[in-house]
Amino acid sequence: MNPGERARLGRTSLEVTRFGLGTAPLAGLYEAVPEEQALAVISRAWDAGIRHFDTAPLYGFGLAEMRLGKALHDQLREEFVLASKVGRLLRADAPPEPSQNFQGTPPVNPVFDFTYDGVLRSVDESLGRLQLGRIDILHIHDPDDHYDDAIRGAYKALDHLRSEGVIQAVGAGMNQAEMLARFAREGNFDCFLLAGRYTLLDQVALDELLPICVERGIAIIAAGVYNSGILADPKPGARYNYTAAPQPLLERARKIRAVCDSHGVPLKAAALQFPLGHPSVSCVVVGCRSVDQLDESLSMFEVDIPPALWHDLKAKGLLRDDAPTP
Repeated sequence: MNPGERARLGRTSLEVTRFGLGTAPLAGLYEAVPEEQALAVISRAWDAGIRHFDTAPLYGFGLAEMRLGKALHDQLREEFVLASKVGRLLRADAPPEPSQNFQGTPPVNPVFDFTYDGVLRSVDESLGRLQLGRIDILHIHDPDDHYDDAIRGAYKALDHLRSEGVIQAVGAGMNQAEMLARFAREGNFDCFLLAGRYTLLDQVALDELLPICVERGIAIIAAGVYNSGILADPKPGARYNYTAAPQPLLERARKIRAVCDSHGVPLKAAALQFPLGHPSVSCVVVGCRSVDQLDESLSMFEVDIPPALWHDLKAKGLLRDDAPTP
């Protein structure tokens, strides 16, 4: 596959590259990343033809947006598609959120806010950090315990911004498929950022979400394709859903890797490319913390995968029979 190939994002006029760069690792996810290293990764992605970039206020508590804006400041704004998120405001007087794993961040902490006014403030503050003039896609970010506020407040605010031409696409980004399906039924969404729920290990999105997206022309941006690392290297201690992977999942991932090995295909390549077989998936977003990691991901994206590999995974019960493949 060509990482720089363009694909239409659902019903919108936006075109995203099939490979998108996620910026959470560049903002200190799990370990601090020097700014010059982060800027080098974004620059390398640009040189490789990548034109879709995904960020969020939560990532590094503003650091990802600031670094992305600095790296892209001199590029023609019409040349790339920028996605950010709403649902958390960054405040100096807020208590720390213990579940966060960002290091080397500014002296602020995130506060959930899915209200109409809170979302408008969030957008203004993101634009101030980015200094790029506009954001193309805005996702409601992880509203797992805040559905009512998200659909009544955040969605209405984003719908208004779309109607005014301030943004071009309204989305939601989550690590679950069920609530995204509910959003699809109850709102007019252009795209969803689906993390970890349509991968070689987990195809739960096939049950309800993806059929609805095909029916309504909603694009899927697939993220978390390595399921937090287990599909990059299923070794003891590998993460799944951000925590240590249970043994049965490690064993399943190793069986998938064995099939890949039998066809001379790296597991990472199969994990990266698999989601793009579904007609609703426009793009795969990958987070990289170094130029070497990015170069490896780009090379994995370009690996030729024989149809027999997908056939064998299905024959061994390691991939759902109804999963379309590239």
